[in-house]
Amino acid sequence: MDEHTDYANKKVLVTGGAGAIGSNLTRSLAALGARVMVVDDLSSSDRWNVPSVPEVLFVEGSILDEVILKRAFMERPDVIFHLAAFFANQNSVDHPEIDLSVNGLGTLRLLEYSVLGGAERFVYASSGCSIYGSKSPLPLREEFISMDLSSPYQITKMLGELYCNFYSNHHGLKIAKARFFNSYGPGEVPGQYRNVIPNFIYWAMKGQPLPITGSGDETRDFTFVEDIVDGLLKAGRLDAAVGQEFNLASGKETRIIDLAHMVNSATGNTAGVRFVARRSWDTKMRLLASIDRASELLGYEPRTDFEEGLDKTVNWFRENWETIEGSARFGPGVSSAVREMTVVAR
Repeated sequence: MDEHTDYANKKVLVTGGAGAIGSNLTRSLAALGARVMVVDDLSSSDRWNVPSVPEVLFVEGSILDEVILKRAFMERPDVIFHLAAFFANQNSVDHPEIDLSVNGLGTLRLLEYSVLGGAERFVYASSGCSIYGSKSPLPLREEFISMDLSSPYQITKMLGELYCNFYSNHHGLKIAKARFFNSYGPGEVPGQYRNVIPNFIYWAMKGQPLPITGSGDETRDFTFVEDIVDGLLKAGRLDAAVGQEFNLASGKETRIIDLAHMVNSATGNTAGVRFVARRSWDTKMRLLASIDRASELLGYEPRTDFEEGLDKTVNWFRENWETIEGSARFGPGVSSAVREMTVVAR
């Protein structure tokens, strides 16, 4: 973290800052001496996840709310980390119009305000699990993208990148685009539309069999949240990141069935696994990212071994179990907050 000391006294806006990546990023920025404003509507996250320190100001609200945006940009932030999104694939299939409003219009408004406010840097949280489609060759490299996308979420994350290109080329906004791969780690609360690792840990700690959608031989490139945060901090300060897109990944594959066995072992769960039907949009049998560009441009180097990161995540669940259990979102349908077209923190 010593290399990021130039964040001291910077004014930083983090949208979606109550989510797993956003809260860890906010905590790191505050430790570096930045003054951080977090905007999050808590429709998919919780206030307790945001660091309660003097350097952090939390504003509850949506990026679709002009009043919230005007308040956020009244401080004229130097750096914007745009992590807020309507997440994720199944949620977007169930609610495509809300997905378009938040991920499309919400991103557009953030970019517009960033130009008007004279921001030094805009870092866009894209998704490597989305924009490469299912036919790009492995390992996934930034120059190979696909228009053969299988969910509204994938489409709108691509749309966000295209809007970033426009505001970079036509307005001179200094933008970096970070493509996340299967992030996991402390800070992510389980729920109906959340990622596989927090949900597996949650079910395992409740003694339930872990559901495998497909054969279990499917692979994902799981990336520990602290490594993603380090990549984001680099993207927010290094000139080499401007105008570029890059993968923030581990560069390694893990089979889902192996993940399930590891979670069951780490939690002492004896219920095993159960196999369920694959979801219609889930067309990727394997995911593996190249991190060559991030390494060359940013000096990005994931430091966390998967087993180590998984142990840290399980320990976080144990230490915060009552709070996590009370915050888990597995209820039917979409929340009233989302019906009102609010923003989900990534």
